[in-house]
Amino acid sequence: MAETITAISTAPGEGGIGIVRVSGPASLDIMRKMMPGCPEEVEPRHAYYGKVVADSSVADAEVIDEAVFLFMKEPASYTGEDMLEIQGHGSSASMKAILRAVLDSGFDGVRMAEPGEFTKLAFLNGKMDLAQAEAVIDLIKAKTDLSLSIAESQVEGRLSDTIREIRESLLDVLAGMAVDIDYPDADVYDEYTDPYDPDEESGSEIVSGLRWVNSEIRDLLDTASIGRIARDGIRAVIVGKPNAGKSSLMNAILGEGRVIVTDVPGTTRDTVEETAQVSGIPIVLVDTAGLRDTDDKVEKIGIERTTQAIAGADIVILVLDGSQALDEEDEKILQFIEKMNTEHLIVVINKEDLGTSVSEEEVHRRMPEATVITTSLIGSAAVDAARSISEKIGEMLDLGSIDIGDTSIITSERHVHLLRSAQDNISEAVKMINNGEPMEVAELSAHYAYNALGKILGEEVGEDVIDRVFSKFCLGK
Repeated sequence: MAETITAISTAPGEGGIGIVRVSGPASLDIMRKMMPGCPEEVEPRHAYYGKVVADSSVADAEVIDEAVFLFMKEPASYTGEDMLEIQGHGSSASMKAILRAVLDSGFDGVRMAEPGEFTKLAFLNGKMDLAQAEAVIDLIKAKTDLSLSIAESQVEGRLSDTIREIRESLLDVLAGMAVDIDYPDADVYDEYTDPYDPDEESGSEIVSGLRWVNSEIRDLLDTASIGRIARDGIRAVIVGKPNAGKSSLMNAILGEGRVIVTDVPGTTRDTVEETAQVSGIPIVLVDTAGLRDTDDKVEKIGIERTTQAIAGADIVILVLDGSQALDEEDEKILQFIEKMNTEHLIVVINKEDLGTSVSEEEVHRRMPEATVITTSLIGSAAVDAARSISEKIGEMLDLGSIDIGDTSIITSERHVHLLRSAQDNISEAVKMINNGEPMEVAELSAHYAYNALGKILGEEVGEDVIDRVFSKFCLGK
């Protein structure tokens, strides 16, 4: 029996509009039952305004809400099935009441949708491939213009088209390998020239073809670092001894008082994460506990997490209390950072308004490559310092140069794994051919690469992979 699924598709909380989504063969029947005065002939993609009731056949049925009903006829819908959207007022009570009325409509097979099930149906019904479906969740979670742009391009199919082009090139090579296996004395692949390494004396145009395909895969893998930054952000860890001004700096960069600031040392007892945006790139700011000796068990846990955060940081921002000479706590932090050999370091000498006992020259003697800023993290000076630090972060990581243009960007670890698998198998095939091994064996490795690329698009993937992909989705999408 064909099922009909339903869920609230808008985020929890209050809003001007809320949407209950329905997909399956009972969609139109549900609209007719819940909308008094529903026309006999419902025009797909036409908005109908009316009241919402549990059963329009009941005289004086209690009105749940007023809404816009939008019916979409299969296959011209998101899921490829008949679909219905009931767009009511965005209160939690209204949405739950409409959803309950759909579930209690009495039609066979109506049930709650699982997380991501609408998009899963779109994939299973051929409305999009798996790479496009995975990009939908990136689109929902996008925090910056860059991550939004990359996700939109993937949903539109740019990455999928690139993968298909690479597979098509590899398929041509596989065809040449098949001919070579059947007719070893024939001159195959005459039309292929080696754009990758024309001076390579491999004696095999098939090897040239495989190397060219591998170069295309390598170029795609090179975008994974940009993809990681766009999707997960850059981790900037703020460190320093208690009461140096770490939380004040974080609040200044965020532009709001998200972190508790007091003159009591040790207020921050755990890592606190918030996200800002620099040059369109998400920056995950991590405010940390101080690195000091303490008998407080909770504070000790925070300090351990601080050391872990520094180890995984892209940027370390060290805040020093410049009104006092460097003490044992400062030395402990400095030695730890020096030991970590942090590549990108910004040192903020704070509390300039209270006098300067730590100079920029003193810091540069210890850390010649560090960027040093002297300031007071109060009032307008804090805003100026935050702006300066944001600019330095952008310069250090060359964020202003990121321009995806028409480039396909890899953001998924699943895709990275499959591309590397394809790359390794093609390299193995080339090695076999150059070592004089039978073409049949090399062709098998090349075919594994072809299959790995296909799995990015969702070809020949198991149900466990599909379930894992869509388990990351929110309910209603």
